[in-house]
Amino acid sequence: MAKVKYQYNENTLSYEKIRKSPWKRMAQASWYVLASVISGAAIYFLFNIVYDSPQERQLQNEKEELIVQYELMNKRLDQMSTILADLENRDDNIYRSIFEAEPIPDNIRKAGIGGVNRYKNLERFKEDSEIVVETTKKLDRLAKQLYIQSKSFDEVIELAKQKEDMLASIPAIQPISNKDLKRMSSGFGKRVHPIYKTVRFHWGNDFTAPVGTDIYSTGKGKVIISEKSKSGYGYHVIVDHGYGYQTLYGHMSKIMVKQGQEVKRGEILGLVGNTGLSSAPHLHYEVLKNGTKVNPVNFYFNDLSPEEYDLMIQLSSQENQSFD
Repeated sequence: MAKVKYQYNENTLSYEKIRKSPWKRMAQASWYVLASVISGAAIYFLFNIVYDSPQERQLQNEKEELIVQYELMNKRLDQMSTILADLENRDDNIYRSIFEAEPIPDNIRKAGIGGVNRYKNLERFKEDSEIVVETTKKLDRLAKQLYIQSKSFDEVIELAKQKEDMLASIPAIQPISNKDLKRMSSGFGKRVHPIYKTVRFHWGNDFTAPVGTDIYSTGKGKVIISEKSKSGYGYHVIVDHGYGYQTLYGHMSKIMVKQGQEVKRGEILGLVGNTGLSSAPHLHYEVLKNGTKVNPVNFYFNDLSPEEYDLMIQLSSQENQSFD
């Protein structure tokens, strides 16, 4: 109840109630209302600064949950990346090696994702944009690596289907029947040239044999050169076996195949001779892999026992004079 106020009337020498006009009472009430509104607004503003609203608390909880989920996703992506790295390693060093396929270069496997502003739209998350952007980048990299690995496995499957043809094509026997190994006269490496008497690199294996001895194709393939030269390799044949392999047979006395002819492993290509730059009847034999000359002694595994193979290695490594 509002207090009643009195004032002293000097004329009547008595206290009288103070009576306010309606306008004054209305103005006073308005001030009370205005003060209450201002106080309430101030209290509400201060409360919102200090305390979160239910909606804000709910959004904050959802944000924290999302951050936790992103962190868990990052850990799972790291685990999948580790598993994928193991698959890539086995693919390059086992599966593709078995089928004589080159490993996939790292600059292809680890290539980045194009687009400068690819993740710009994710930066609107402000303080949380870093984890969102990094997670998305990691996911994109993983997706690309998986795609490349999938394509690699497709290729390996095709190579597996071609395995029988590949095994029949790779040079795997000696070009001259030579079970006692006595005809290996010079191996792969630095040797004294028989004519120039200087040390030169000998790019193949020399097999001594009488003129007219059969020379065999060491794998299935196609004759790409059948040439009768008076110098160099003399009468010689080159067979392309596919899968990056080629073999050369030099110093023949007679060529028995034509250019473009398909041959099988063990098929006679010609006869041993002494044509071209040669000092005695023999066969000069070379193996090329992707255009690079490699040691032929590593490709006689179909003909020799382990003991014979060890002896062949020893004979081919001896320092001596080549026949060409």
